[in-house]
Amino acid sequence: MSDKILQAYSLIRSGNPVEAKALLNGALVYELENQEILFAIDCCNFWIDAMDRAASVKDIFERGQIYCNEWKNFLQFLGREKQTFDRTLFAVKAGVFSSALACFNQLAGEKDPVQKAEILRKTGLCYKKLGSYETARNCLAEANDARPDHSPIIAEMADCYALCGEEKQAKVLFREAFYIEPQKIEPEFLDSELIQCLIRNVRQKGFSGAALMEWIPVYGQLYGVFTVKRRLRPQEIARLKQEIYAKETEIKDPSCQRDLLTPRLINLYFWLIDYFVAAKENVSKMNDIITRIKILDTEIYELYIK
Repeated sequence: MSDKILQAYSLIRSGNPVEAKALLNGALVYELENQEILFAIDCCNFWIDAMDRAASVKDIFERGQIYCNEWKNFLQFLGREKQTFDRTLFAVKAGVFSSALACFNQLAGEKDPVQKAEILRKTGLCYKKLGSYETARNCLAEANDARPDHSPIIAEMADCYALCGEEKQAKVLFREAFYIEPQKIEPEFLDSELIQCLIRNVRQKGFSGAALMEWIPVYGQLYGVFTVKRRLRPQEIARLKQEIYAKETEIKDPSCQRDLLTPRLINLYFWLIDYFVAAKENVSKMNDIITRIKILDTEIYELYIK
């Protein structure tokens, strides 16, 4: 690889796609068919525009948000590319999340607990994307202290545990996050193979968007990913039963969003069955819930009773 290309990658990693593109264009003159250079130029073009938009925003938090949101757009852009190169993507990711991290680090003194939690979550996300998993996990733990039971924070914590090789803790937290509020979790930022493999498998079944997020915990249980469980507290049991009643009432309405309610209700049933097992409740109670699953979705029922 020529010195110009190496220098270009160094500039991309430091968040300077403008100068990187100039060097790549110079290298392309001597290697017109080099697909890696052409791909790197395409990436620079994308991030030159994105970084210009970020630079035009005065609010530091919003600027950091733009970097993160543009990463999701960049992933869609990559889906349209015929060929991608890991070396280029590694450099781009380093440049983008280093730039975002620089924004969030300036806001470390935030006092409002909700905003502080979001800043810490995004800081942890950036560290995770940059490969500093332990630091990321510490940031996310602090975010969780500031705002407990927030599904995006818990999902990112689970991802960090998985990336650190602590699969059991990761499974507990992923199951928790997708139970609390799956719609708020951003799958584009989850990196561990543990969760990405599950997401791919659920996508292959034809689910996308909001429905995908609701079906992930269902198949997570069936495929043995969300199988590490905890004992529910009495007040949690009461809330679980209330939510089941509410969802069962809602799903009877012909105008309801059945595609979202069905997986949500099945996941709630799974949690209730797990409680019955842990509490050694009467088998008839479990059988009643399993019958309700069969009425909702016979395919899921067949997979569950295997």
